[in-house]
Amino acid sequence: MKPSVYPPTPTPAPTPPPTRTDLLDEGFAACPYATYQALREDHPVHYDEITGLWLVSRYADVRRVLLEPETFRNDNTLDAITQLRLPALRRLAKADFDLPPALFNNSEASHAGLRALAMRLLSAARVRSALPDIERIVSEELDALDEELARTGRADIAQTVARSVPIRVVLHVLGIRNTLDVETLYEWTAASIELFWGRPDPDRQRDLADTVAAFFGWLTEIVQRTDVPEGSLLMALRRHRLPDGSPLGTDQAASVLYTVLVAGHATTGFFTCSAFLRALQGEGTWQWLAEDVERVPAWLEEVLRYDAPLTAWRRVVARPVTLGGVDLPAGAELLLLLTSTGLDTEVFPEPERLCPERPNLRGHLAFGIGVHRCPGAELARAEGAAVLRQAVRRFPDLRWAGPPRPPYLASLAFRAPRHVPVARTGGRQA
Repeated sequence: MKPSVYPPTPTPAPTPPPTRTDLLDEGFAACPYATYQALREDHPVHYDEITGLWLVSRYADVRRVLLEPETFRNDNTLDAITQLRLPALRRLAKADFDLPPALFNNSEASHAGLRALAMRLLSAARVRSALPDIERIVSEELDALDEELARTGRADIAQTVARSVPIRVVLHVLGIRNTLDVETLYEWTAASIELFWGRPDPDRQRDLADTVAAFFGWLTEIVQRTDVPEGSLLMALRRHRLPDGSPLGTDQAASVLYTVLVAGHATTGFFTCSAFLRALQGEGTWQWLAEDVERVPAWLEEVLRYDAPLTAWRRVVARPVTLGGVDLPAGAELLLLLTSTGLDTEVFPEPERLCPERPNLRGHLAFGIGVHRCPGAELARAEGAAVLRQAVRRFPDLRWAGPPRPPYLASLAFRAPRHVPVARTGGRQA
């Protein structure tokens, strides 16, 4: 008989969504499951008055949108969800901040070539070749975690391993020689997420814009370097040619680098936070994983399905279309609720249970599908597996040391616990 490693996750009973569903509310971020269920059951394509977006919540509808890029374009994915005020816009303009169509916001002919470039650099083969270095980086960061646990009795996965490993790994895999500390790069990517996918007030916008401007300035310098290593993303960008034969401009190369670094940090870091939280809060789950680390990949797929780090992504309708029984005009902007699709009972029976033996384990849409599927999916999986495997081996007595429901990042596109406090059973108490 198997141990109770994937108990039901308690969620409130579903209630009809309010007319104005506040997707940026911290309460919703902490526990969105009942709202998602109500949307899927009664409002599968629902207009959200606060954001002006149509919420698409069923698996089949979201999958259709992702597989029809000519009808549902991705031109709006990097637009700020909260209107930026003039002080913030001035600061971005002063830094020549611009994100022309590159990877995630590109429905033009140039997308195919840029995607192929990214896929080569982040391919499964390249990830396999990087595994020894990924394992080394993870080991070094877990050494630091071990020291903190020994010194203080507690540590926060969200502020340590989940923050440092993704940044170090993505820079290494992309061949970028980092001249800055991890903390600065983390602050830059976090500021980008808050500015474009959060709800900062005007004063906060101004401060975030300064941070994002500094980030973009560094990226511009990076893509203009002459000492570029062979096989790196920078060399690939330098040699890349657009469909008309022209080279990439500095702004477009910086845009590629910007989106890859932000996504590379956010998805993997947030994924790691959720994986630790679910494993430590599940009755017997951490010990079950420690008994056989080969269970880790399947467990991680279930975490991706249930707690997708990229919770939602945007599209814009190119021509009138009917989706989920709703007639949508050209120009209608959609928000694809990726986390909701992983809870769709039409695809995943008993979706509230984390069941690593599901026959359709990789059927979730956490990384998307089709021509805009996340090019870093295999890298994220490899990092997550490396971190969790090493952690359960080194710390089989690790335990959850926080409240049952920690605060969550409230963002239109990303979701993760802000803190993942841990301690060792019988260890020093802080």
